[in-house]
Amino acid sequence: MIRTSICDLFGIEYPIIQGGMAWLGTAELAAAVSEAGGLGTIGAGSCPVSWVKEQIYLTRERTNKPFCVNILLMSPYAREVIELVIKEKVPVVATGAGNPGIFVPGFKEAGIKVMPVVSSVPLARRLERSGVDAIVAEGMESGGHIGETTTLALLPQVINAVHIPVIAAGGFANGAGLVAALAMGAQGIQMGTRFICSDECIAHPKFKQKIVDSGDRATTVTGGPTGHPIRCLENKLTRQFHALEKAGATVEELQALGTGKFYQGVIEGDVEEGSLMAGQIAGFVKDVKPCRQILQEIMAEAEAIVERLAVLPKKEARV
Repeated sequence: MIRTSICDLFGIEYPIIQGGMAWLGTAELAAAVSEAGGLGTIGAGSCPVSWVKEQIYLTRERTNKPFCVNILLMSPYAREVIELVIKEKVPVVATGAGNPGIFVPGFKEAGIKVMPVVSSVPLARRLERSGVDAIVAEGMESGGHIGETTTLALLPQVINAVHIPVIAAGGFANGAGLVAALAMGAQGIQMGTRFICSDECIAHPKFKQKIVDSGDRATTVTGGPTGHPIRCLENKLTRQFHALEKAGATVEELQALGTGKFYQGVIEGDVEEGSLMAGQIAGFVKDVKPCRQILQEIMAEAEAIVERLAVLPKKEARV
């Protein structure tokens, strides 16, 4: 069985982490992933602390296995959520959209494992010095807020730059991807889009079907002028964004267009006027199934690939 350092670090069976998706990373999904052997994640997003507290309690009712809370540092409730997870002694904390360095001592004092998401080598180095336990190197293939570098280019550079475990994110949904990440030196993968299309995810069925029906070029990136580019499935809303961007709209105008659109799309099911954050791997996802089946199939495929690679004939080197 494939087992890596993050399995021991986080107390999980498989080196697979569920991405922290706002509104979708609820107790139902987080607990299901953790129960199935991965590391489930509550996505705090920009939700108020009362919602996050409820999700922590509901997750603990559903599983006694480790789970994670992902904190969006640009959220207006970020500091309150940080205080909450410290008080609740959540097993693992992931952070995104900022530098969590000043909060690391508080997390560590509470016995919490810290796993920030990064999209650059300098930030990875800085966070290693601050004492974090692992790094998620997330490429621009991922859904939601993205950086500028692809996973294939970012991952080996982050791995070479730090001495703590690195998890690969952005473009993963199967066993072959897991093996590829491990071959590059990662200790596991993080998946978001694949878990949207799980039975336990509360995403609207129309959103799930939109992913299942998508092709390899189904996503686009909007919001560049705001400084916070976002990858999502192309629809009427993204075309409106691109038209405004081309016309030179102000940051305020772009932000106004996007307000409330994520919930409208992924929870209410408005797949044309809502924001459908998803990664480029969406075109690979062709079904909706239980989290346990997703994890078991990925691990079975990965182990079969490793066995096949181990017996490949070795040709003599030619001079």
